[in-house]
Amino acid sequence: MDSLLVAFSGGVDSTFLLSVAQQILGKNVLAVTASSLVHPVQETENAQNFTRRQGIRHTIIHTDELNRPEFVSNTAERCYHCKRYLLEILCQIASKEGIKHVAHGANIDDLNDFRPGFRAAGELGVVAPLIDVRLGKEEIRFLSKEMGLGTWDNPAMACLASRIPYGDLITQKNLTMVAEAEKFLAQSGFKQFRVRCHGTLARIEVLPPDLRKITEELMREKLVEKFRQIGFLHVSVDLEGYKTGSLNRALTEVVKRGKYK
Repeated sequence: MDSLLVAFSGGVDSTFLLSVAQQILGKNVLAVTASSLVHPVQETENAQNFTRRQGIRHTIIHTDELNRPEFVSNTAERCYHCKRYLLEILCQIASKEGIKHVAHGANIDDLNDFRPGFRAAGELGVVAPLIDVRLGKEEIRFLSKEMGLGTWDNPAMACLASRIPYGDLITQKNLTMVAEAEKFLAQSGFKQFRVRCHGTLARIEVLPPDLRKITEELMREKLVEKFRQIGFLHVSVDLEGYKTGSLNRALTEVVKRGKYK
């Protein structure tokens, strides 16, 4: 590839992909980051800081998923519609800039989960170099550390819409509640977590070793008080701990296998 646009979230995978692309292609690389209510503000700032330090061309685009009914309705196809919407914009930017290829940072571990957004990428010819070379998350973290990338041990990221159960409407209110709740957990010293929003109930997932910390009396009291201020009437901790894609369990195997496998 003599020129490449990288869909850059600022996470572990896309940072590694962008860094390698810059090493190979130099100035023929463009990073594009989407900024909207479904992306925590800190992620966009981190992405911007990284490209500035590395001297990588970087464009931030502002997307408006909440004005798209197919996204707001939050069916099993939500991720497909969202990814299609974003990648179409990226392909248009690439065409305007004379860039031949568009890539996203999916890795082979992502193939084990329900990822309808991959179908959108395939339809638009967006490539996934990390999958092509069969790299998984742990290998990417190892290589990132070897390269001196500060993101090597960053927690896994996902858009805030993934915290809303399928079938529940996605609104500015519940996205904001999740963002504020997760910001509080980060400020409280937790690293990997999710706040799943079940209406006015918050279901918190943290790593199993952190279950004791989050239920300690002082922490519990502060957390409940803060979550009530945010708008949650009930606060719960999932005893299973953090599990990526845990809301996908609500989807039937028929849907998962028949349509996407």
